[in-house]
Amino acid sequence: MPILLPTLKHSFFDDPLHQELLHPTRHLCSPPLAQTHNSPKKPKMQASEDIFPTDWSPPPIEFLNPRTLQAGQAIPTQAQVGVTGSQGSRSLADRQPEEWKQKPLDSDPEETLTSLKELFCNVASPSQQAASSFISGGSESYINSLDYLLQEKKEQALEQEQEKLLLQLPDLDSLDLDEEEVALTPEHRMLVEKFSVSQQVIPQVHPGETVFLPRHHPQPCILDCSHLKPRSHLEGLFLSSQPAQQLSFLHKGLLSNLYLHRPDCPVPLFQWLFQLLTWPPETSLEAFGLLWDLSVDRLFNQPDENKHICMWCPTLQEIIKVFHSLGAQTIALYPTEPFQHGGRVLQSEASLSWSEQETAPQEIALDISLSYICKFLMLCALAQPGAYTDDHLLSLIELLCQAGLDVKLRLVPKTDLQQLLIVLLENIQEWPGKLQQLCCALSCVSDHHHNLQTLVQFFLDVTARSRQLRSQLSLLVIAQLLGQQETLPLWEEKSQLSSLSQLLSLMRPSSLGQYLSSSFGTLPPCQEQQPKASTELDHKVCYLCHSLLTLAGVVVSCQDITPDQWSELQLLCMQLDLHISTHIRESPQAMHRTKLKDLATQTYIRWQELLAHCQPQVQYFCPWKDI
Repeated sequence: MPILLPTLKHSFFDDPLHQELLHPTRHLCSPPLAQTHNSPKKPKMQASEDIFPTDWSPPPIEFLNPRTLQAGQAIPTQAQVGVTGSQGSRSLADRQPEEWKQKPLDSDPEETLTSLKELFCNVASPSQQAASSFISGGSESYINSLDYLLQEKKEQALEQEQEKLLLQLPDLDSLDLDEEEVALTPEHRMLVEKFSVSQQVIPQVHPGETVFLPRHHPQPCILDCSHLKPRSHLEGLFLSSQPAQQLSFLHKGLLSNLYLHRPDCPVPLFQWLFQLLTWPPETSLEAFGLLWDLSVDRLFNQPDENKHICMWCPTLQEIIKVFHSLGAQTIALYPTEPFQHGGRVLQSEASLSWSEQETAPQEIALDISLSYICKFLMLCALAQPGAYTDDHLLSLIELLCQAGLDVKLRLVPKTDLQQLLIVLLENIQEWPGKLQQLCCALSCVSDHHHNLQTLVQFFLDVTARSRQLRSQLSLLVIAQLLGQQETLPLWEEKSQLSSLSQLLSLMRPSSLGQYLSSSFGTLPPCQEQQPKASTELDHKVCYLCHSLLTLAGVVVSCQDITPDQWSELQLLCMQLDLHISTHIRESPQAMHRTKLKDLATQTYIRWQELLAHCQPQVQYFCPWKDI
C-alpha cells in the first residue's frame, strides 16, 4: 500500500500516486538527480511516466535533507554511502512521481524529514532499511552501542571480582561447623524447634550381630589319607599329592571318575569336601557338586548287600568347625579342643590358593558357603532323620539362628536356612517336651528386640510345629523384654491370649518410658542436654513398642481362634486401642510415632477381621434336623 505524506497540501484524490492507482497503465519514474564527479551518469528517461527506471540504488543522504538541496550542495554518491543490498535494489527517489519533486514543501522541515524517514523505512527492502538506519541515525546508534559495551565491560569486571572473592573463601567441607555452637536468639530457636524434623526413624532392617569376622585366608583343609589304600594308580597319585595339587584334581573333574559310582567311597573324602565348602566360590562350587553327587549316588545306587551302609552325615562338632572356618568366633557351642585332622598343614599353600581365588566380596562368599552348608544338611536331615539326637537338633537350630543374624547377612534372603529349620523341627522326637527348652535357648541368642523379632521370622508359618514355636517364642520374648517371664503362665495350653492381654497393658508408651528410664538410668540433670535425651528416649520407646506390637501380632495370628476365644480377642482389641493407639501423639518432628501408630492401626484392623470370622453363629431352626 502506498504511504501518503502528511505534509502535502493537496487532497488525497489529487495526489499523483493516487492517480497512478486509479490508472494502472501509468508508471512511476524517479526524478532526475544531481550528478557528482564520482557518480556515473544515469541514462536519460525517454518517458518519465511510462518507463520504470533501471537503477534502484539507495538514495543519497542529502536527498532526505531539503535544506541541503536548497543550498546546492553535492549529493553523496552511491560509492560514498555504500550499497548493502543486491544488484537490483533501487533508491526511494526512483519510486517518487515526477510531480512530487516539483511541489514545494511548505511544511516544517523537521516534520518533513521525519515523514520521509518513515516512508523510506516502510517501502525500502531489508538491505535498504539497514543502509538507511546507518545513514540517518548511524552516529546515534553507534554512540549507544559504545555505552552498552562500556556498561557490559564494567559488569564483566564486577563478576570477575566476585569470582575472585568466592575463590578466596575457605572450603565449607574443611570447616568444622558445630550447629550447637551457633548462637541463636530465643525467637529463632523456637522457630527452628517448631519446624525441625527428627532424623530418628524406626529402621526396617534389624541391626544384626557380629558373628563372622573377616578372613584373610581360609582354614587349612587337609585330606586325612593315613588309613586309605589306593585302588588305582590315579587314586594313589591323588592321595600322595600336596593339598594344592589335590585341589587341581577337584577342579579338573578327576575325582568324579575315581569315586562317583564307587560303593565304598571313603569317609575322609566326604569330610574333606565338606570342609571345602568354606573356601571361595570357585572351590566351594566344585566341592558342593561332588559332595552332593556322591551322597545321592550312595543313597540311591547301593547294591542289595550294602543296604546297611547309610549316607554320610557330618557330626555336630564337624558342623561347628565349618562355622569356625567361616570366621565365627562368638558361637558358644564351639568345642574346647579344635577338630584335628591327620596330615600336614601347609599354611602358605592355603594362603596362595586363597589369594588366587578370592574374586568375590566376603559377604557374597559367606552367603554362598552358608547356602551350600544348609542345602547339604537338609539333604542329610531328609535322608537320615535319626542321624541327630534331639539335643543335637536343638543345638544345631540355635547355631543356625545365631549365624543367620550376622551383620553381613541382614539384606540377604534366608530361603535355604528357613527350609532347613522346618526340616529340623520335624525331626525332633520329643516335641512337646523340647519346645520350652528350644524357646528359652533361642530367646537368649540376642539382646536386641529387633534381632529377636527377626529370629522369630526365620520360622515360616507353614507347619503346625513352626506355628506353635512362633507363637510361644514371640510370647516369651515379649515377657522377657518387659520383665514378666516369671510371673505369667506362659507354657499353659490355651493361655497365650490371656497372657498377652496382661502384657499388652504394659506396652503403653508411658510405661515403657518409665521402664527404660529405670533400667538404663535417668535423664541427665543438665537442662541443655535434657531435651535431646528426652527425644532419644522417646525414639527408643517407640522402637521397642513397635517390636513388641509386631510380636503380639505373631502370637494372635498363630492361634486357631475358636468361638470360645472370641471374648479374649475382643478384649485384646479394646486394650490395643486403649493403651497404645490413643497414647501416641503424632508430630512432624517425630516420624517414628507415625510409623508406630500405623502398625497399631493395621494390627487393630487385622484383629477385627479375625473377630468377624470367629464370631459365634446364630443357631437357626431346622425342621428337617430330627428327621
